[in-house]
Amino acid sequence: MSIQWSDNSPIYRQLKDKLVGMMLDGDIKPGEALPSVRQIAAEYQLNPITVSRAFQELADEKVVEKRRGLGMYMSENAKDQLLSSEKQRFLQDEWPLIVARIKRLGLQPEHLFASNKGEQA
Repeated sequence: MSIQWSDNSPIYRQLKDKLVGMMLDGDIKPGEALPSVRQIAAEYQLNPITVSRAFQELADEKVVEKRRGLGMYMSENAKDQLLSSEKQRFLQDEWPLIVARIKRLGLQPEHLFASNKGEQA
């Protein structure tokens, strides 16, 4: 798992987003253990409190469950829940910015679809 930290949001949030991406991509499957706090903290030279905060947000959202003495595990319904919340976040936060940029650049849908197929717009 490689991460490039940005200054745009807190590191715990970026780590949480990376873990969510891993769950959506199937790198972590329902019922599987997440890497430990110590493992992530050591691998990325992060404060364990930062890692714990990311894990706690996932637990608060019921995406992962704590198993005392065993660690954190992806909950069985996490993928469906994450897909729903990530779609909503995309449509509310990211899509309006994309639409505004498309309009500002004067792009037409056929240009977007053509460039997506590898053709030049």
